[in-house]
Amino acid sequence: MTTASPTSVDSTPIPDGTDPGGGVLGGRYRALTLGIVSVVLVIAFEATAVNTAMPTAARQLNGLGLYAFAFSGYFTTTLFALVVSGQWCDRRGPLRPLFTGIAVFGAGLVVAGTAPGMWVFVAGRAIQGLGGGLVIVALYVVVGRAYPERLRPSVFAAFSSAWVLPSIVGPLVSGAVTQHLGWRWVFLAVPVLILLPLAVMGPALARSERERPVLRGADFDRRRTLLAAMAAVGAGLLQYAGQRRDLVGLLPGIAGAVLLVPAVLGLLPKRTLRAGRGLPTVILLRGVAAGAFFAAEAFIPLMMTTERDFSPTLAGLTLTSGGLSWALGSWLQGRPGAERYRGAMIRGGFVLTAVAIAGAALVLIPAVPSWTASVAWGVGGVGMGLTVASVSVLMMRLSAPEDAGANSAALQMSDALGNVLLTGLAGVLFAALGGGSLAAAHEGAGGGGSPAAFAVILLVMASVAVLGALLSGRVRARA
Repeated sequence: MTTASPTSVDSTPIPDGTDPGGGVLGGRYRALTLGIVSVVLVIAFEATAVNTAMPTAARQLNGLGLYAFAFSGYFTTTLFALVVSGQWCDRRGPLRPLFTGIAVFGAGLVVAGTAPGMWVFVAGRAIQGLGGGLVIVALYVVVGRAYPERLRPSVFAAFSSAWVLPSIVGPLVSGAVTQHLGWRWVFLAVPVLILLPLAVMGPALARSERERPVLRGADFDRRRTLLAAMAAVGAGLLQYAGQRRDLVGLLPGIAGAVLLVPAVLGLLPKRTLRAGRGLPTVILLRGVAAGAFFAAEAFIPLMMTTERDFSPTLAGLTLTSGGLSWALGSWLQGRPGAERYRGAMIRGGFVLTAVAIAGAALVLIPAVPSWTASVAWGVGGVGMGLTVASVSVLMMRLSAPEDAGANSAALQMSDALGNVLLTGLAGVLFAALGGGSLAAAHEGAGGGGSPAAFAVILLVMASVAVLGALLSGRVRARA
């Protein structure tokens, strides 16, 4: 791992008489907490809105065969941005990468909202991924620099709580806009919300940076930047090869693997892919959890519109329970006394996620009521809230102050890589099992596409979550 500036993250609170008794909404931290939560709020609203509008957008752009690309393309460019953001934060502090990322994220929304075809739409999503990668690492570094260790679980719980309102309102608003104004306005309206984080967070973060300035660190590590570029290009080539599934796609598939494998080995902590005890397994489990859950979630609205003939609004609302219960799970892991059960919470979270993904697949059986998917996703949300927040807390605890920026980037890179590989795999399975014909079937016969495509995707992702539960015992190093 690249050694960050020793002052990049410092968990020691700034001397202040209010700190010992203050919480995340106390006098010292209130403005900063509201600011970073507002950033997460915008990202959450965009994610829930996109999940609702995506099936309609893909059909109208004649790009259902590239449906998975619209999700994995976001995370492919995020791979590169995460490394750049980690080094940028460690060298200059989180202020510049954070606000640059917000601006780039908004630009990607505009490109996607004005796209004339599916490939341009995917390009817009890729631009969003660049912005999102810059933002998320910067937020983690803000938490590490500005909050004492005792408050960090509460901050991560606040991150999850920021998904509650978008989970309720997002599908309703996005579905109504998609049906009455068109899916493009779902993307074009979100950039207006970016003004809120800029207004709320700017002064508070600037004040925090003045109180704890970042000393000029080493220059950007060109090797790590190159490895990040290799990872992004390699992942993109693998996805392209998987979509083609012919001899023509063999060459880019080989090239993608040649680029991706050494890049991942060089960017993640040693022994991560072998689930080494302690930090390597913590980093690995973030990718396993995110990849399994979000790869399954990407296809649930499409499954509900094609197999149950749901409207975009109802299909999006299926996922609402997951956002609400995610906040509950994150809140539970931050309760006093929960620290001693951190490993058990991670394992239990994976089990709940596996049960939820498999439960959502039951909707493919005609006799099973449609609301089963929503109930299942509520169970999965609790599991993800327990797992993701606990993994974040463990990463911070196992990181030396000078490594926190790089390890935060590695955690997010594992998240993005899990999304890219597993959503890409889901896309390959979807296309191979007849998913590309779903648009014609839905438009013509009113549904009845290829249930096998959805069933295989969901069962594979449930199996991945089970694997995460089995590996969770390795989050603590041997004494």
